[in-house]
Amino acid sequence: MKLGRFQSASHPFPCVGLTLDDAEVLDLSGVGVQSLTQLLEVPDLESTLKRWASGNLRRIPISEVCLGAPIENQEVWAAGVTYLRSKSARMEESDFSATAYDRVYAADRPELFFKSPGAKAVGPGAPVGIRSDARWSVPEPELVLVFNRRGQRVGFTIGNDMSSRDIEGENLLYLPQAKTYRASCALGPWIRVGATEDEARSWSINLEIRRDGAPVFQGSTQVSQLKRSLDELAGWLHRCQDFPNGSMLLTGTGIVPPNEFTLAAGDRVIIEIDGIGRLENPVAVV
Repeated sequence: MKLGRFQSASHPFPCVGLTLDDAEVLDLSGVGVQSLTQLLEVPDLESTLKRWASGNLRRIPISEVCLGAPIENQEVWAAGVTYLRSKSARMEESDFSATAYDRVYAADRPELFFKSPGAKAVGPGAPVGIRSDARWSVPEPELVLVFNRRGQRVGFTIGNDMSSRDIEGENLLYLPQAKTYRASCALGPWIRVGATEDEARSWSINLEIRRDGAPVFQGSTQVSQLKRSLDELAGWLHRCQDFPNGSMLLTGTGIVPPNEFTLAAGDRVIIEIDGIGRLENPVAVV
């Protein structure tokens, strides 16, 4: 089962919906659900959703809705250098910071950084941004962990951690500017509920970048290549932190385009993760 936020002709304001088959959305306002944040706090969420789905909820064809980012006021954080390919790429882009990236990959404490407030994350179909002062920009397709305010993992979604590699490579202290800017975080379209870590580790992550309608880069990796366990990353995120509205954590990327590649305005970034769905966004200069 998967949760999302949607709008339609009869629902001009964002509503929370449930899909069982990616063909139609079940409108959860019929059982009093007014916000995603509220829903993620429900005990035994999977069983509750199954019970609601067997009821008489209004069903809307997917073709008649516009899906948004499945987030409200949650904070979005990200983990870095969690895949071997990511460590290699970070070391390639910066002689200055190579030792730091090498060390953090093997260290007990992971790299964690703030990515975006929930209100600034973009959803399916909305433009993702490349900085106007960057020369080397790439998408980073990532599995995202979804937590409620108690720090319980309640689901998974797809994330795009847009990055300015030249800015980060120039100096590691420029990481916030390379990672956190307008339209630098895309999420969606669904939150997958009920999957275990073992199931998630069986998923593949696929990236395609299209330019003028043709593929210019394709890559894939397996979640099983993630070095750290999901519980380990969750424990570090919630250490000495409070998230009163819940949080989301991008878990790092194992797909990195070649060094000579950079995104351009008008490109389309397509990310697919087994068990969740497809996140597609055009690219714009911000």
